[in-house]
Amino acid sequence: MAASPASLGCGDDAETTAVAPAPAPPMADPKIAADTLVWGGRIVTLDPTRPEVEAVAIREGVIVALGRKDDVTRLRGKDTVIVDLHGGVATPGLTDAHAHLAGLGDHLATVDLRGAKSIEEVVDRLEAGAPEAGWVIGRGWDQNLWPNAEMPTHQALSEAFPDRPVWLRRVDGHAGWANAHLLETLGLGPEVEDPEGGEFLRDEEGALTGVLVDAAMDRVSPPQPPPEERRRRLLAAQTWVLERGIVGVHDMGIDAETDALYRELLAEGELDLRVHAYASEGWFVQKLGERKADPVGVDTRYALVGVKVYVDGALGSRGAALLRPYADRPAHRGKLMHAASHFEKLALEATQRGWQVAAHAIGDRGNRTILDAYGLVDQRLRHKDNRLRVEHAQIVDPEDIARFAKIRVIASMQPTHATSDMAWVPDRIGTRRLEGAYAWRSFLSAGVHLPLGSDFPVEEVDVTHGLYAAITRQDAEGQPEGGWQPEQRMTLDEAVAGFSREAAYAVRREGHLGRLAKGYRGDLTCFAQDLWKLEAPEIRSAEVSCTIIDGELVFNGDE
Repeated sequence: MAASPASLGCGDDAETTAVAPAPAPPMADPKIAADTLVWGGRIVTLDPTRPEVEAVAIREGVIVALGRKDDVTRLRGKDTVIVDLHGGVATPGLTDAHAHLAGLGDHLATVDLRGAKSIEEVVDRLEAGAPEAGWVIGRGWDQNLWPNAEMPTHQALSEAFPDRPVWLRRVDGHAGWANAHLLETLGLGPEVEDPEGGEFLRDEEGALTGVLVDAAMDRVSPPQPPPEERRRRLLAAQTWVLERGIVGVHDMGIDAETDALYRELLAEGELDLRVHAYASEGWFVQKLGERKADPVGVDTRYALVGVKVYVDGALGSRGAALLRPYADRPAHRGKLMHAASHFEKLALEATQRGWQVAAHAIGDRGNRTILDAYGLVDQRLRHKDNRLRVEHAQIVDPEDIARFAKIRVIASMQPTHATSDMAWVPDRIGTRRLEGAYAWRSFLSAGVHLPLGSDFPVEEVDVTHGLYAAITRQDAEGQPEGGWQPEQRMTLDEAVAGFSREAAYAVRREGHLGRLAKGYRGDLTCFAQDLWKLEAPEIRSAEVSCTIIDGELVFNGDE
Protein backbone atom coordinates (compact mmCIF):
# COMPACT_ATOMS: atom_id res chain seq x y z
CA MET A 1 0.00 0.00 0.00
CA ALA A 2 1.76 3.13 -1.18
CA ALA A 3 0.80 6.67 -0.18
CA SER A 4 2.19 9.80 1.37
CA PRO A 5 3.46 9.21 4.92
CA ALA A 6 1.65 12.33 6.05
CA SER A 7 -1.78 10.94 5.17
CA LEU A 8 -1.72 7.21 5.72
CA GLY A 9 -3.34 5.02 8.29
CA CYS A 10 -6.71 5.56 9.93
CA GLY A 11 -6.69 9.31 9.43
CA ASP A 12 -4.78 12.35 8.24
CA ASP A 13 -2.04 13.57 10.58
CA ALA A 14 -1.77 16.94 8.84
CA GLU A 15 -3.27 19.99 10.59
CA THR A 16 -4.78 23.04 8.88
CA THR A 17 -4.81 26.46 10.55
CA ALA A 18 -5.47 30.07 9.62
CA VAL A 19 -1.91 31.07 10.45
CA ALA A 20 1.42 30.03 9.07
CA PRO A 21 2.13 26.38 9.95
CA ALA A 22 4.81 25.62 12.49
CA PRO A 23 8.11 24.34 11.15
CA ALA A 24 8.04 20.64 10.39
CA PRO A 25 9.83 18.54 12.99
CA PRO A 26 13.22 17.22 11.95
CA MET A 27 13.17 13.84 10.26
CA ALA A 28 14.89 10.93 12.01
CA ASP A 29 17.95 9.27 10.55
CA PRO A 30 16.71 6.54 8.16
CA LYS A 31 18.72 4.00 10.15
CA ILE A 32 16.56 4.53 13.24
CA ALA A 33 13.35 5.88 11.71
CA ALA A 34 10.20 3.91 12.41
CA ASP A 35 8.27 2.30 9.59
CA THR A 36 4.98 3.03 11.35
CA LEU A 37 3.90 5.36 14.15
CA VAL A 38 0.54 5.01 15.91
CA TRP A 39 -0.86 7.89 17.96
CA GLY A 40 -3.77 10.31 18.29
CA GLY A 41 -5.81 8.31 20.80
CA ARG A 42 -5.55 5.99 23.75
CA ILE A 43 -3.34 2.91 23.37
CA VAL A 44 -4.04 0.05 25.79
CA THR A 45 -0.97 -2.18 26.08
CA LEU A 46 -1.99 -5.01 28.48
CA ASP A 47 1.51 -4.62 29.89
CA PRO A 48 1.05 -4.29 33.66
CA THR A 49 4.21 -2.18 33.96
CA ARG A 50 2.86 0.37 31.47
CA PRO A 51 -0.86 -0.20 30.84
CA GLU A 52 -1.45 2.83 28.64
CA VAL A 53 0.65 4.97 26.27
CA GLU A 54 0.15 7.79 23.79
CA ALA A 55 2.22 6.45 20.90
CA VAL A 56 3.85 3.32 19.49
CA ALA A 57 6.74 3.07 17.02
CA ILE A 58 7.26 -0.03 14.87
CA ARG A 59 10.30 -0.87 12.76
CA GLU A 60 10.78 -4.06 10.74
CA GLY A 61 7.69 -5.54 12.34
CA VAL A 62 8.84 -4.98 15.93
CA ILE A 63 7.80 -2.37 18.50
CA VAL A 64 10.93 -0.28 19.06
CA ALA A 65 9.48 2.46 21.28
CA LEU A 66 6.28 3.40 23.06
CA GLY A 67 5.30 6.11 25.49
CA ARG A 68 4.55 9.83 25.19
CA LYS A 69 3.88 11.12 21.69
CA ASP A 70 6.51 13.86 22.05
CA ASP A 71 9.15 11.24 22.80
CA VAL A 72 8.16 8.81 20.03
CA THR A 73 7.97 11.58 17.41
CA ARG A 74 11.78 11.60 17.21
CA LEU A 75 11.51 8.32 15.25
CA ARG A 76 9.47 9.86 12.45
CA GLY A 77 11.28 9.65 9.13
CA LYS A 78 10.39 10.89 5.68
CA ASP A 79 8.87 7.51 4.74
CA THR A 80 7.24 6.74 8.10
CA VAL A 81 3.57 5.78 7.92
CA ILE A 82 1.47 7.71 10.44
CA VAL A 83 -1.64 6.05 11.88
CA ASP A 84 -3.78 8.68 13.60
CA LEU A 85 -6.44 7.21 15.88
CA HIS A 86 -8.42 10.47 15.92
CA GLY A 87 -9.49 9.96 19.51
CA GLY A 88 -10.18 6.26 19.19
CA VAL A 89 -8.38 3.42 20.91
CA ALA A 90 -5.82 0.81 19.92
CA THR A 91 -5.33 -2.53 21.63
CA PRO A 92 -2.89 -5.37 21.11
CA GLY A 93 -3.89 -7.20 17.94
CA LEU A 94 -6.99 -9.28 18.61
CA THR A 95 -6.91 -12.98 17.71
CA ASP A 96 -9.78 -15.42 17.33
CA ALA A 97 -8.60 -18.43 19.32
CA HIS A 98 -11.06 -20.88 17.79
CA ALA A 99 -12.16 -20.43 14.20
CA HIS A 100 -12.53 -22.12 10.82
CA LEU A 101 -11.22 -19.84 8.10
CA ALA A 102 -11.78 -22.19 5.16
CA GLY A 103 -15.23 -22.92 6.60
CA LEU A 104 -15.95 -19.19 6.58
CA GLY A 105 -14.91 -19.04 2.93
CA ASP A 106 -17.32 -21.87 2.14
CA HIS A 107 -20.04 -20.21 4.20
CA LEU A 108 -19.68 -16.95 2.29
CA ALA A 109 -20.16 -18.91 -0.96
CA THR A 110 -23.24 -20.91 0.09
CA VAL A 111 -26.75 -20.16 1.37
CA ASP A 112 -26.71 -18.53 4.80
CA LEU A 113 -29.45 -19.96 7.02
CA ARG A 114 -28.45 -18.32 10.29
CA GLY A 115 -31.35 -16.64 12.04
CA ALA A 116 -34.08 -18.33 9.96
CA LYS A 117 -37.19 -18.36 12.14
CA SER A 118 -38.98 -21.31 10.50
CA ILE A 119 -38.61 -24.19 8.08
CA GLU A 120 -40.54 -22.12 5.56
CA GLU A 121 -37.94 -19.36 5.80
CA VAL A 122 -35.16 -21.92 5.29
CA VAL A 123 -36.83 -23.14 2.09
CA ASP A 124 -37.42 -19.56 0.89
CA ARG A 125 -33.72 -18.73 1.37
CA LEU A 126 -32.68 -21.89 -0.48
CA GLU A 127 -34.97 -21.18 -3.42
CA ALA A 128 -33.63 -17.62 -3.65
CA GLY A 129 -29.94 -18.40 -3.18
CA ALA A 130 -29.23 -21.89 -4.53
CA PRO A 131 -27.58 -22.40 -7.93
CA GLU A 132 -29.79 -23.44 -10.84
CA ALA A 133 -28.44 -26.99 -10.92
CA GLY A 134 -26.50 -29.46 -8.82
CA TRP A 135 -26.28 -29.69 -5.06
CA VAL A 136 -28.14 -27.28 -2.81
CA ILE A 137 -25.77 -26.44 0.04
CA GLY A 138 -26.48 -24.27 3.06
CA ARG A 139 -25.48 -23.79 6.66
CA GLY A 140 -26.76 -22.15 9.81
CA TRP A 141 -30.23 -23.56 10.57
CA ASP A 142 -31.18 -23.77 14.21
CA GLN A 143 -34.40 -25.51 15.19
CA ASN A 144 -34.36 -23.73 18.54
CA LEU A 145 -35.45 -20.55 16.71
CA TRP A 146 -38.54 -22.23 15.21
CA PRO A 147 -42.06 -22.25 16.71
CA ASN A 148 -41.92 -25.87 17.97
CA ALA A 149 -38.12 -26.03 18.45
CA GLU A 150 -38.16 -29.61 17.10
CA MET A 151 -35.64 -31.20 14.76
CA PRO A 152 -36.84 -31.02 11.14
CA THR A 153 -37.71 -33.84 8.76
CA HIS A 154 -36.84 -34.13 5.10
CA GLN A 155 -40.37 -33.48 3.79
CA ALA A 156 -40.13 -29.72 3.22
CA LEU A 157 -36.77 -30.05 1.47
CA SER A 158 -37.98 -33.03 -0.59
CA GLU A 159 -41.04 -31.14 -1.78
CA ALA A 160 -39.03 -28.05 -2.75
CA PHE A 161 -36.17 -29.97 -4.37
CA PRO A 162 -37.41 -33.44 -5.38
CA ASP A 163 -34.67 -34.17 -7.93
CA ARG A 164 -31.54 -32.54 -6.47
CA PRO A 165 -29.46 -33.40 -3.41
CA VAL A 166 -29.92 -30.96 -0.53
CA TRP A 167 -27.45 -30.85 2.36
CA LEU A 168 -27.76 -28.25 5.11
CA ARG A 169 -25.38 -28.16 8.08
CA ARG A 170 -26.75 -27.03 11.40
CA VAL A 171 -25.39 -23.77 12.86
CA ASP A 172 -22.98 -25.68 15.14
CA GLY A 173 -21.78 -27.97 12.34
CA HIS A 174 -22.70 -31.07 14.38
CA ALA A 175 -25.84 -32.09 12.50
CA GLY A 176 -26.86 -32.11 8.86
CA TRP A 177 -30.29 -32.08 7.21
CA ALA A 178 -30.83 -33.97 3.95
CA ASN A 179 -33.72 -34.36 1.54
CA ALA A 180 -35.11 -37.71 0.35
CA HIS A 181 -33.20 -37.54 -2.95
CA LEU A 182 -29.85 -37.38 -1.12
CA LEU A 183 -30.79 -40.16 1.31
CA GLU A 184 -31.79 -42.40 -1.60
CA THR A 185 -28.65 -41.57 -3.57
CA LEU A 186 -26.52 -42.57 -0.58
CA GLY A 187 -28.51 -45.75 0.00
CA LEU A 188 -29.56 -44.68 3.48
CA GLY A 189 -32.71 -46.33 4.76
CA PRO A 190 -34.26 -47.67 7.97
CA GLU A 191 -31.79 -50.54 8.15
CA VAL A 192 -28.70 -48.32 8.47
CA GLU A 193 -26.98 -48.61 11.85
CA ASP A 194 -25.82 -45.65 13.90
CA PRO A 195 -22.03 -45.25 13.72
CA GLU A 196 -19.79 -44.84 16.75
CA GLY A 197 -20.15 -41.24 17.88
CA GLY A 198 -23.13 -40.47 15.67
CA GLU A 199 -26.85 -40.95 15.10
CA PHE A 200 -29.40 -41.09 12.30
CA LEU A 201 -32.55 -39.51 13.69
CA ARG A 202 -35.69 -41.57 13.05
CA ASP A 203 -39.44 -41.13 13.31
CA GLU A 204 -41.76 -43.32 15.38
CA GLU A 205 -41.85 -45.98 12.62
CA GLY A 206 -38.06 -46.11 12.42
CA ALA A 207 -37.75 -44.25 9.10
CA LEU A 208 -34.92 -41.74 8.71
CA THR A 209 -36.03 -38.17 9.25
CA GLY A 210 -33.20 -36.72 7.20
CA VAL A 211 -31.19 -35.36 10.15
CA LEU A 212 -27.74 -36.88 10.64
CA VAL A 213 -25.84 -36.13 13.85
CA ASP A 214 -22.04 -35.99 14.27
CA ALA A 215 -20.30 -39.12 12.89
CA ALA A 216 -23.38 -40.03 10.83
CA MET A 217 -22.62 -36.97 8.68
CA ASP A 218 -19.51 -38.74 7.41
CA ARG A 219 -21.80 -40.59 4.98
CA VAL A 220 -22.34 -37.34 3.05
CA SER A 221 -19.58 -36.01 0.78
CA PRO A 222 -20.65 -32.90 -1.13
CA PRO A 223 -18.55 -32.08 -4.21
CA GLN A 224 -15.46 -30.08 -3.36
CA PRO A 225 -14.74 -26.83 -5.20
CA PRO A 226 -11.74 -26.83 -7.57
CA PRO A 227 -8.38 -25.53 -6.26
CA GLU A 228 -8.78 -22.03 -7.66
CA GLU A 229 -12.18 -21.66 -6.05
CA ARG A 230 -10.81 -22.91 -2.71
CA ARG A 231 -8.08 -20.28 -2.99
CA ARG A 232 -10.57 -17.54 -3.82
CA ARG A 233 -12.76 -18.50 -0.87
CA LEU A 234 -9.88 -18.57 1.60
CA LEU A 235 -8.68 -15.13 0.48
CA ALA A 236 -12.23 -13.77 0.71
CA ALA A 237 -12.47 -15.13 4.26
CA GLN A 238 -9.13 -13.52 5.15
CA THR A 239 -10.37 -10.13 3.91
CA TRP A 240 -13.61 -10.54 5.86
CA VAL A 241 -11.67 -11.25 9.06
CA LEU A 242 -9.11 -8.46 8.66
CA GLU A 243 -11.90 -5.93 8.15
CA ARG A 244 -13.21 -6.90 11.58
CA GLY A 245 -9.97 -6.13 13.40
CA ILE A 246 -8.65 -9.67 13.76
CA VAL A 247 -4.90 -10.16 13.30
CA GLY A 248 -4.78 -13.94 13.74
CA VAL A 249 -6.81 -17.12 14.01
CA HIS A 250 -6.35 -20.53 15.57
CA ASP A 251 -7.77 -22.60 12.72
CA MET A 252 -9.26 -25.79 14.10
CA GLY A 253 -9.43 -29.11 12.28
CA ILE A 254 -7.93 -28.36 8.86
CA ASP A 255 -7.22 -30.93 6.17
CA ALA A 256 -4.11 -31.50 4.04
CA GLU A 257 -5.47 -29.44 1.15
CA THR A 258 -6.08 -26.40 3.35
CA ASP A 259 -2.62 -26.75 4.87
CA ALA A 260 -1.08 -26.80 1.39
CA LEU A 261 -3.11 -23.75 0.37
CA TYR A 262 -1.96 -21.82 3.42
CA ARG A 263 1.65 -22.61 2.59
CA GLU A 264 1.11 -21.55 -1.01
CA LEU A 265 -0.37 -18.20 0.04
CA LEU A 266 2.47 -17.69 2.52
CA ALA A 267 5.11 -18.36 -0.15
CA GLU A 268 3.41 -15.91 -2.52
CA GLY A 269 3.14 -13.16 0.09
CA GLU A 270 -0.67 -13.25 0.17
CA LEU A 271 -1.16 -14.48 3.73
CA ASP A 272 -1.62 -11.45 5.97
CA LEU A 273 -3.18 -13.15 8.99
CA ARG A 274 -1.23 -15.04 11.62
CA VAL A 275 -2.61 -18.57 11.40
CA HIS A 276 -1.94 -21.31 13.94
CA ALA A 277 -3.51 -24.43 12.47
CA TYR A 278 -4.61 -27.68 14.07
CA ALA A 279 -4.89 -30.79 11.90
CA SER A 280 -8.14 -32.73 11.84
CA GLU A 281 -7.94 -35.93 13.84
CA GLY A 282 -8.45 -38.07 10.74
CA TRP A 283 -5.61 -36.44 8.83
CA PHE A 284 -3.36 -36.54 11.85
CA VAL A 285 -3.92 -40.25 12.55
CA GLN A 286 -3.82 -41.45 8.95
CA LYS A 287 -1.23 -39.29 7.21
CA LEU A 288 1.02 -37.27 9.46
CA GLY A 289 2.90 -40.27 10.80
CA GLU A 290 6.02 -39.27 12.70
CA ARG A 291 6.05 -35.73 11.31
CA LYS A 292 6.67 -33.06 13.93
CA ALA A 293 4.76 -29.85 14.45
CA ASP A 294 6.01 -26.79 12.58
CA PRO A 295 8.51 -24.65 14.48
CA VAL A 296 7.18 -21.24 15.51
CA GLY A 297 9.43 -18.18 15.42
CA VAL A 298 8.84 -14.61 16.48
CA ASP A 299 7.73 -13.59 12.97
CA THR A 300 5.79 -16.74 12.00
CA ARG A 301 2.64 -16.13 9.95
CA TYR A 302 1.61 -19.77 9.43
CA ALA A 303 2.35 -22.94 11.35
CA LEU A 304 0.69 -26.33 11.76
CA VAL A 305 1.06 -26.73 15.50
CA GLY A 306 -1.45 -29.26 16.77
CA VAL A 307 -4.28 -31.73 16.32
CA LYS A 308 -8.00 -31.08 16.83
CA VAL A 309 -9.82 -33.98 18.52
CA TYR A 310 -13.57 -34.40 18.92
CA VAL A 311 -14.60 -35.85 22.29
CA ASP A 312 -18.36 -35.35 21.89
CA GLY A 313 -20.90 -33.47 19.81
CA ALA A 314 -22.89 -30.28 20.38
CA LEU A 315 -25.53 -29.34 22.90
CA GLY A 316 -27.97 -27.94 20.33
CA SER A 317 -28.24 -31.28 18.51
CA ARG A 318 -28.06 -33.26 21.79
CA GLY A 319 -24.76 -34.84 20.82
CA ALA A 320 -22.80 -33.41 23.75
CA ALA A 321 -21.95 -36.17 26.24
CA LEU A 322 -23.59 -35.56 29.64
CA LEU A 323 -23.06 -37.20 33.02
CA ARG A 324 -26.84 -37.30 33.52
CA PRO A 325 -29.57 -37.52 30.85
CA TYR A 326 -30.84 -34.55 28.88
CA ALA A 327 -33.72 -32.84 30.65
CA ASP A 328 -35.68 -32.74 27.38
CA ARG A 329 -34.72 -36.26 26.23
CA PRO A 330 -34.57 -38.33 29.43
CA ALA A 331 -33.34 -41.58 27.85
CA HIS A 332 -30.39 -39.88 26.15
CA ARG A 333 -26.99 -38.71 27.48
CA GLY A 334 -25.32 -37.85 24.17
CA LYS A 335 -22.33 -39.78 22.89
CA LEU A 336 -18.57 -39.84 23.16
CA MET A 337 -16.90 -40.00 19.77
CA HIS A 338 -14.61 -42.79 20.96
CA ALA A 339 -13.86 -44.83 24.05
CA ALA A 340 -11.93 -43.00 26.77
CA SER A 341 -8.82 -45.10 26.04
CA HIS A 342 -8.67 -43.65 22.52
CA PHE A 343 -8.27 -40.12 23.85
CA GLU A 344 -5.63 -41.18 26.38
CA LYS A 345 -3.54 -42.89 23.71
CA LEU A 346 -3.87 -40.11 21.13
CA ALA A 347 -3.20 -37.27 23.57
CA LEU A 348 -0.13 -38.96 25.01
CA GLU A 349 1.40 -39.94 21.66
CA ALA A 350 0.72 -36.56 20.05
CA THR A 351 2.15 -34.62 23.00
CA GLN A 352 5.25 -36.80 23.13
CA ARG A 353 5.89 -35.92 19.47
CA GLY A 354 5.55 -32.19 20.10
CA TRP A 355 2.01 -31.62 18.85
CA GLN A 356 -0.41 -29.53 20.86
CA VAL A 357 -3.73 -31.26 21.48
CA ALA A 358 -6.95 -29.22 21.24
CA ALA A 359 -9.99 -31.26 22.20
CA HIS A 360 -13.57 -30.28 21.42
CA ALA A 361 -15.56 -31.05 24.57
CA ILE A 362 -18.96 -29.55 25.33
CA GLY A 363 -20.85 -31.76 27.77
CA ASP A 364 -19.79 -32.40 31.37
CA ARG A 365 -19.09 -36.07 30.57
CA GLY A 366 -17.09 -35.06 27.51
CA ASN A 367 -15.06 -32.59 29.56
CA ARG A 368 -14.42 -35.08 32.35
CA THR A 369 -13.33 -37.71 29.83
CA ILE A 370 -10.72 -35.47 28.22
CA LEU A 371 -9.56 -34.16 31.60
CA ASP A 372 -8.91 -37.76 32.62
CA ALA A 373 -6.85 -38.25 29.46
CA TYR A 374 -4.97 -34.99 29.99
CA GLY A 375 -4.33 -35.96 33.59
CA LEU A 376 -2.46 -39.00 32.33
CA VAL A 377 -0.43 -36.85 29.94
CA ASP A 378 0.38 -34.39 32.72
CA GLN A 379 1.44 -37.20 35.03
CA ARG A 380 3.84 -38.70 32.50
CA LEU A 381 5.05 -35.50 30.80
CA ARG A 382 4.82 -32.94 33.58
CA HIS A 383 8.33 -31.74 32.77
CA LYS A 384 7.07 -30.49 29.38
CA ASP A 385 5.16 -27.31 28.62
CA ASN A 386 2.23 -29.19 27.07
CA ARG A 387 -0.36 -26.37 26.79
CA LEU A 388 -3.19 -28.92 26.45
CA ARG A 389 -6.43 -27.27 25.31
CA VAL A 390 -10.13 -27.93 25.76
CA GLU A 391 -12.20 -26.20 23.11
CA HIS A 392 -15.60 -24.85 24.23
CA ALA A 393 -15.84 -26.35 27.78
CA GLN A 394 -19.47 -25.29 27.75
CA ILE A 395 -21.02 -27.54 30.41
CA VAL A 396 -18.53 -28.51 33.11
CA ASP A 397 -19.18 -30.07 36.49
CA PRO A 398 -18.08 -27.34 38.95
CA GLU A 399 -15.80 -29.84 40.69
CA ASP A 400 -13.88 -30.31 37.43
CA ILE A 401 -13.08 -26.61 36.92
CA ALA A 402 -10.29 -26.78 39.49
CA ARG A 403 -8.83 -29.75 37.57
CA PHE A 404 -8.22 -27.48 34.57
CA ALA A 405 -5.85 -25.41 36.70
CA LYS A 406 -4.31 -28.38 38.51
CA ILE A 407 -3.21 -30.15 35.33
CA ARG A 408 -2.51 -26.89 33.44
CA VAL A 409 -5.27 -27.21 30.85
CA ILE A 410 -6.30 -24.19 28.77
CA ALA A 411 -10.05 -23.51 28.47
CA SER A 412 -10.60 -22.04 25.00
CA MET A 413 -14.10 -20.56 25.05
CA GLN A 414 -16.39 -18.50 22.83
CA PRO A 415 -18.52 -15.80 24.50
CA THR A 416 -21.15 -15.58 21.76
CA HIS A 417 -21.95 -19.28 22.16
CA ALA A 418 -23.45 -18.47 25.56
CA THR A 419 -25.64 -15.66 24.25
CA SER A 420 -26.75 -17.74 21.25
CA ASP A 421 -27.61 -20.76 23.41
CA MET A 422 -28.92 -19.26 26.63
CA ALA A 423 -32.60 -19.28 25.62
CA TRP A 424 -32.75 -23.08 25.40
CA VAL A 425 -29.87 -24.37 27.55
CA PRO A 426 -32.02 -24.68 30.73
CA ASP A 427 -34.46 -26.88 28.79
CA ARG A 428 -31.61 -29.10 27.60
CA ILE A 429 -29.79 -29.67 30.88
CA GLY A 430 -32.12 -28.47 33.64
CA THR A 431 -31.24 -25.89 36.26
CA ARG A 432 -28.87 -27.95 38.44
CA ARG A 433 -26.12 -27.95 35.82
CA LEU A 434 -26.25 -24.23 35.06
CA GLU A 435 -23.61 -23.49 37.68
CA GLY A 436 -20.98 -24.90 35.33
CA ALA A 437 -22.52 -23.58 32.10
CA TYR A 438 -20.29 -21.23 30.08
CA ALA A 439 -18.66 -20.41 33.42
CA TRP A 440 -16.00 -17.87 32.44
CA ARG A 441 -15.69 -16.20 35.83
CA SER A 442 -15.35 -19.56 37.58
CA PHE A 443 -12.49 -20.52 35.26
CA LEU A 444 -10.73 -17.19 35.74
CA SER A 445 -11.13 -17.39 39.51
CA ALA A 446 -9.57 -20.86 39.45
CA GLY A 447 -6.51 -19.48 37.63
CA VAL A 448 -7.25 -21.13 34.28
CA HIS A 449 -5.96 -19.53 31.08
CA LEU A 450 -8.98 -18.42 29.04
CA PRO A 451 -8.35 -17.56 25.37
CA LEU A 452 -11.47 -16.38 23.55
CA GLY A 453 -12.81 -16.88 20.05
CA SER A 454 -16.01 -17.11 18.06
CA ASP A 455 -15.98 -20.52 16.32
CA PHE A 456 -16.86 -18.70 13.10
CA PRO A 457 -18.71 -19.40 10.86
CA VAL A 458 -20.84 -20.96 13.61
CA GLU A 459 -21.06 -17.44 15.06
CA GLU A 460 -20.48 -14.06 13.44
CA VAL A 461 -16.84 -13.09 12.91
CA ASP A 462 -17.08 -9.65 14.56
CA VAL A 463 -14.81 -9.56 17.61
CA THR A 464 -16.93 -6.75 19.05
CA HIS A 465 -19.80 -9.22 19.38
CA GLY A 466 -17.56 -11.42 21.50
CA LEU A 467 -16.45 -8.53 23.69
CA TYR A 468 -20.05 -7.45 24.23
CA ALA A 469 -21.22 -10.99 25.05
CA ALA A 470 -18.34 -11.47 27.49
CA ILE A 471 -19.13 -8.37 29.55
CA THR A 472 -22.95 -8.53 29.43
CA ARG A 473 -24.09 -12.15 28.77
CA GLN A 474 -26.93 -10.54 26.84
CA ASP A 475 -28.19 -10.85 23.26
CA ALA A 476 -28.16 -8.05 20.70
CA GLU A 477 -31.42 -6.68 22.12
CA GLY A 478 -29.97 -6.45 25.63
CA GLN A 479 -31.85 -9.47 26.97
CA PRO A 480 -32.14 -10.81 29.55
CA GLU A 481 -31.98 -7.74 31.73
CA GLY A 482 -28.85 -7.90 33.86
CA GLY A 483 -27.45 -10.79 31.81
CA TRP A 484 -27.86 -14.57 31.86
CA GLN A 485 -26.01 -16.11 34.82
CA PRO A 486 -24.56 -12.60 35.39
CA GLU A 487 -22.10 -13.78 38.05
CA GLN A 488 -20.06 -15.28 35.18
CA ARG A 489 -19.55 -11.98 33.32
CA MET A 490 -16.06 -10.73 32.49
CA THR A 491 -14.67 -7.21 32.61
CA LEU A 492 -13.75 -5.47 29.37
CA ASP A 493 -10.06 -5.67 30.31
CA GLU A 494 -10.39 -9.45 30.78
CA ALA A 495 -12.29 -9.88 27.53
CA VAL A 496 -9.71 -7.93 25.50
CA ALA A 497 -6.97 -9.97 27.17
CA GLY A 498 -8.82 -13.15 26.20
CA PHE A 499 -8.64 -12.17 22.54
CA SER A 500 -5.00 -11.07 22.75
CA ARG A 501 -2.71 -12.00 25.63
CA GLU A 502 -4.48 -15.28 26.44
CA ALA A 503 -4.73 -16.22 22.76
CA ALA A 504 -0.97 -15.71 22.47
CA TYR A 505 -0.37 -17.89 25.53
CA ALA A 506 -2.51 -20.64 24.03
CA VAL A 507 -0.02 -21.05 21.16
CA ARG A 508 3.15 -20.45 23.22
CA ARG A 509 3.71 -16.95 21.84
CA GLU A 510 3.15 -14.81 24.93
CA GLY A 511 6.80 -13.68 24.76
CA HIS A 512 6.26 -11.59 21.60
CA LEU A 513 2.50 -11.41 20.91
CA GLY A 514 -0.60 -10.43 22.84
CA ARG A 515 0.55 -7.18 24.40
CA LEU A 516 2.24 -3.95 23.34
CA ALA A 517 5.75 -3.69 24.71
CA LYS A 518 9.23 -3.02 23.38
CA GLY A 519 10.47 -6.04 21.45
CA TYR A 520 6.97 -7.41 20.79
CA ARG A 521 5.52 -7.70 17.29
CA GLY A 522 3.71 -4.65 15.98
CA ASP A 523 0.19 -6.09 15.86
CA LEU A 524 -2.65 -3.70 16.80
CA THR A 525 -6.41 -3.50 16.45
CA CYS A 526 -7.71 0.07 16.22
CA PHE A 527 -11.24 1.28 16.91
CA ALA A 528 -12.81 4.59 15.85
CA GLN A 529 -14.09 5.11 19.42
CA ASP A 530 -12.65 4.37 22.83
CA LEU A 531 -14.34 1.11 23.84
CA TRP A 532 -13.83 1.87 27.53
CA LYS A 533 -15.93 5.04 27.21
CA LEU A 534 -18.86 3.38 25.43
CA GLU A 535 -22.04 1.91 26.84
CA ALA A 536 -22.11 -1.87 26.50
CA PRO A 537 -24.54 -1.98 23.52
CA GLU A 538 -22.31 0.47 21.66
CA ILE A 539 -19.33 -1.88 22.01
CA ARG A 540 -21.16 -4.55 20.02
CA SER A 541 -21.38 -2.24 17.00
CA ALA A 542 -18.09 -0.38 17.49
CA GLU A 543 -16.28 0.41 14.25
CA VAL A 544 -12.86 -1.08 13.52
CA SER A 545 -10.81 1.69 11.96
CA CYS A 546 -7.73 -0.30 11.01
CA THR A 547 -5.88 -3.57 11.50
CA ILE A 548 -2.08 -3.63 11.79
CA ILE A 549 0.15 -6.73 11.57
CA ASP A 550 3.92 -6.39 11.91
CA GLY A 551 3.47 -2.65 11.54
CA GLU A 552 1.71 -2.98 8.18
CA LEU A 553 -1.80 -1.66 7.60
CA VAL A 554 -3.61 -4.75 6.34
CA PHE A 555 -6.99 -3.05 6.68
CA ASN A 556 -7.61 0.68 6.60
CA GLY A 557 -11.18 1.76 7.21
CA ASP A 558 -10.53 5.16 5.66
CA GLU A 559 -9.95 3.68 2.22
